[in-house]
This record gives sequence, C-alpha cells and structure tokens, in this order.
Amino acid sequence: MSGAGYDVVVDVDEEGDLGHTDLQEDLEFHSSNFNTDASTSSRKLPGSSPGLPPPATTGSGSSKRFLWTLSFYAQFFDVDTSSVLARCWAALYPRANFLDVLEGNPDLYGPIWIATTVVFILFLGGTISKYLAETGQGHFVYDFRLLSGAAGLIYGYTLVIPIVLFLALKYFGSESANLLECWALYGYSNLIWIPVALISWSPISILNYVFVGVGFGLSVAFLLRNLYPVLSATDKQTSKILLILVVVFHAFLAIFIKVLFFAPARKTTEDPTPVKDGESTRLFMF
Repeated sequence: MSGAGYDVVVDVDEEGDLGHTDLQEDLEFHSSNFNTDASTSSRKLPGSSPGLPPPATTGSGSSKRFLWTLSFYAQFFDVDTSSVLARCWAALYPRANFLDVLEGNPDLYGPIWIATTVVFILFLGGTISKYLAETGQGHFVYDFRLLSGAAGLIYGYTLVIPIVLFLALKYFGSESANLLECWALYGYSNLIWIPVALISWSPISILNYVFVGVGFGLSVAFLLRNLYPVLSATDKQTSKILLILVVVFHAFLAIFIKVLFFAPARKTTEDPTPVKDGESTRLFMF
C-alpha cells in the first residue's frame, strides 16, 4: 500500500530523539478486514436472521398485489391527463383500433369520470326538458329520481355488460378477452352521450330522436369496430350472435336514454270551469 492520503504526526524532541517511539514497530500498516466483512455482510440477507423481515427491495413478495391493498387498484389508474385526452379523442374520432390506442395499459380513470359526467348531464338535460314541457302548469318541482335513474342506467350498463361479454368470450374459448379492456372500451364509448345530452332537451320530440339516434349510431359503430377482432376469435356463428347482442343491448341503452330523460311530459288538460261541491259527486259517478 502507498499510504497516500494519510498524515502521521510524530513528536520529536530537541536532540532529534524519537523517544521510545519506534516507527518500525508502532507505525505498522495492518491489513484491514473491511472488504472481507463487506462481502460477508452482502451475502447475508436480513431475512436470514430470526425475527427480521426481508427487505422491501428484495424480490420476495414485493410484486404481489392483493385486493385489500391500494397498489392493486392504483394500477388501474396509472395514466396521465394527456393519455386520457388522447383516448377521448380516439373515441370521438376513431382512426385506429382503440385497443391499439390503449397500448396494453387500459385504465378505469377515464371511464369512471366519463360515466359520472354523463350521469349529471343526463339529469340536467332531463330536468330542462321536463321544465320546458311543464311551463305554465304551476310550480315546477325537481325530480331527483332522474339522477338516481341516470346513475343506475349508465353505471349499470358500463359495469355489467362488459362482464357479461367477457364471460361469454371466455366460455366460447377466446384467449384474447380482457375484462379491463372491455370496461375501458365501453367506458370511453359513453363519451358520445355527453354532447347528445347537451342538445337533446328540446321540446320537439322528433329532434330528440334524431340526436339520440346519431349518438347511438356513432357509439355502436365504435364498439363494433373494436370488438370485432376479439369476437372473431370465436367461431363464426358465435361471433355473429355476440355482435347482434352488442347492438341490441346498446339500442336498449339509447331507447332508455330517450324515453326516461328526453320525452316531453304529457300536459294535463284542466277544465277552467269551476265545479260546485254538490256537482262533484255526480261528475265522479259518470
């Protein structure tokens, strides 16, 4: 060893005698066991000692994600704002297969917020439509059953139908079926109902039918375009049946949206002639 970097201070008297200090004996460089101890400790894991858990950086158990941990659900929301906006644009203006746009990382962040937005806009549009239909008939009362109905319809459809489709694909032997991708596909397909709900509050019923019909056509075309490669993995007859069921279920969704939220309420005709108390019994008898 060269000893570079080490300073030695030696007390020297006037005669130059070093006293009892012997440089050959007292200032010897001893071999250190630092490297040996480090290599030995590197081979010892904390888990080898009793009572000490393995470190978090080791591979034992760190990659496991259980249902009761936040990391299990965080993986479904591992997406940034730019990715969500790009997926929304791909759903409204599809130029490529949406599953390719997902790039193997389907999320639930976008579908949940889209479904929530659709629920509130359906409630708002349905309330406006009902208000316009009942103008001049007395005090208007908000019907909050529209909110619960919109939540049940949109959340139920977006949650249940992908599960049914996934189970059907698995039953018929499709290996490419992925439940998270089905949820993402149906969730982003709901995006078209936001502009439809914003313009379908007109008291003109035929106009509302046109708007809802356009929304149904665009959204079902988006679903069929992206589901066809997955459904075609089954046999030909089964894929046709599944495609028909996808269209039928989506048609029911569009019909319920039109009837429940954008159908003008019937105006009750009131007789302006006052009725006396004595005549009310005879009127009810007839």
